[in-house]
Amino acid sequence: MKIRFEKVKNCLVVYPEGEIDHHTSEKIRHEVDEQFKASLAKNIVFDFNNITFMDSSGIGMLIGRYKSAHMMGGKIAVTGVSSDLKRIFSLSGLGRIIKLFPNVDDAVENI
Repeated sequence: MKIRFEKVKNCLVVYPEGEIDHHTSEKIRHEVDEQFKASLAKNIVFDFNNITFMDSSGIGMLIGRYKSAHMMGGKIAVTGVSSDLKRIFSLSGLGRIIKLFPNVDDAVENI
């Protein structure tokens, strides 16, 4: 699992690659939390363009980051979501609390 980070305006943009499952979700959680604290960003944007799979561990990881951002007065957004992942967002109810955007620029401007 590779993860790249970028700070854009008041957002920490997270670029994970591969699968988000019980093997990788803890690593993502830890690295995102560390970068979020260090960046002093208010919001978190996940770019899922290079995510091939996500299970319930990924849902839990996103909810945890949602809570972290919310406690700082911020929000969380996800971009580049495939049709399979959109179904997961819809079925899990995640789409009601985390906004989906077509790309990072839209997310950063509208979060």
